[in-house]
Amino acid sequence: MDYKEEYHKWLGNAVEDGLGDVLKRMKEDEIEDAFYRNLSFGTGGLRGVIGAGTNRMNIYTVGKATQGVAAYLQKNYSAPSVVIGYDSRIKSDTFAKMAAEVFAANGVKVYIWKELTPVPTVSFAVRYLKASAGIMITASHNPSKYNGYKVYGEDGCQITTEAASKIQKEIDKAAIFDDVKRTDYKAAEADGKVRYISEEVLAAFFEEVKKQSVLYGEEIDKNAAIVYSPLNGTGYLPVTRILKEMGYHNITLVEEQRLPDGNFPTCPYPNPEIEEAMSLGMEYARKINADILFATDPDCDRVGIAVKDKAGKYVLLSGNQTGILLLDYICSQRGKHHKMPANPVMVKTIVTMDLAQRIAAAYGVRTVNVLTGFKFIGEQIGLLEKTGKEDSYIFGFEESYGYLTGTYVRDKDGVNGAYMICEMFSYYASRGISLLDKLEELYEKYGYCLNTLHSYEFDGPAGFSRMQEIMKKFHNEVGVGKKIDSFAGKKIQIVQDYSQGLHGLPKSDVLKYLLDGNCSVVVRPSGTEPKMKVYVSVTEENEEKARKVEEEIVGGVEGSF
Repeated sequence: MDYKEEYHKWLGNAVEDGLGDVLKRMKEDEIEDAFYRNLSFGTGGLRGVIGAGTNRMNIYTVGKATQGVAAYLQKNYSAPSVVIGYDSRIKSDTFAKMAAEVFAANGVKVYIWKELTPVPTVSFAVRYLKASAGIMITASHNPSKYNGYKVYGEDGCQITTEAASKIQKEIDKAAIFDDVKRTDYKAAEADGKVRYISEEVLAAFFEEVKKQSVLYGEEIDKNAAIVYSPLNGTGYLPVTRILKEMGYHNITLVEEQRLPDGNFPTCPYPNPEIEEAMSLGMEYARKINADILFATDPDCDRVGIAVKDKAGKYVLLSGNQTGILLLDYICSQRGKHHKMPANPVMVKTIVTMDLAQRIAAAYGVRTVNVLTGFKFIGEQIGLLEKTGKEDSYIFGFEESYGYLTGTYVRDKDGVNGAYMICEMFSYYASRGISLLDKLEELYEKYGYCLNTLHSYEFDGPAGFSRMQEIMKKFHNEVGVGKKIDSFAGKKIQIVQDYSQGLHGLPKSDVLKYLLDGNCSVVVRPSGTEPKMKVYVSVTEENEEKARKVEEEIVGGVEGSF
């Protein structure tokens, strides 16, 4: 596409939401970056920087995407309906309103949350209200300049690759300024085309979260001193509500991060995976001598935690570590109380710690490995449901702090995660066991495993091309018998190329290298950010050796870029 031509088209038409002034102030390099391509629509929907242009998140790109989704729904449903939710990000409420206006104009009934709400409540409401689809306006844990548009199917799971492809075709048909139908929001509300979701639905969601407890009548001490940060997102009200309703009242909130604020003034990267995002919470924890600190990301589908070691220092746990702790806790409790279902299943992503599979096997639980992205975990729940085996699912998680213990939603749930982490902590604490003690016990039993993630940013059109070049190089030059056949002296034994659609999974540009000594490397471009991601897994006798080997492997991978 001719970016200059597109720019001039926008200059004459993009007059709403202050975009006209933004366009007039643009410099040449800014124009090229904003218009060199259309913001891509995939299984994750849209995600991009907020601003003017075809490669940006704004009311026009949101409107065009919504027109495409609406056309798709009209072709596949006789009376289509959609649930809309939004988080605390800049323009989230504006984009949600725009989507509602376009859907209503296209004859799609809209159910919209009256206030900002976490991701899992959208997945839940789609299923509860028997809607045809769901939309969540969010960019998850990305910095404040980003926003996104996530699409769910009627099963409450993020849309499949096939559905995304069909929607993309419908989006491509619509001219951004001429073909997007739109109605007045208040008029649509008055006509019943737009309806607010009732408290009844939210109450039903909380009841399902409560059912996830695996105490089965066992008593625990719930007086743990908790520090919680919503990171200026949607988690404050739902997380504190579930904890208080389940008996946890000793909660200190990180005040600066309590209320919704899309600027994220105290945590530029509102991602609990990053230590910086947890630093203010750590200060609070030290001040009150908290037992446990946790934070949820802005759309409240991820949870990060920190606990005290024997010296009283707060230690951040990785998503992998929290995941294997939850897995072992759930399995042990279900087993002890004879609540393990027939043919139990645990689902994890291919980049998530392989140690989880060994833990699951010890309890007689089958592991299903899926591609990166929780939608693939949700998809597996759906497959179990179709065969009447939905209850076989006991847990799913990914290394990026996403957890789900039940089947009431089909996406990771930070409300559920926060509650289950608190229950697990309290259960062990009541028996004089810390989470770090339990983690060490698991390592002693199953072997020490270190998993790390390394991200490399490639912004702009040149960065996009560079990522493509890197992946091409890995496909052509890295592997058994190829130019690069080892990392840090560890021979590549097997190459798993997921672009070929391995193990019945959808095709995805992901390479997994299995190395000597139960080590592995996964290389993939992010589907939501301009980043290359490298996942390294090392199995060694102890942490010190593992970190040394990991460092050498990472150096070898980076040298291959």
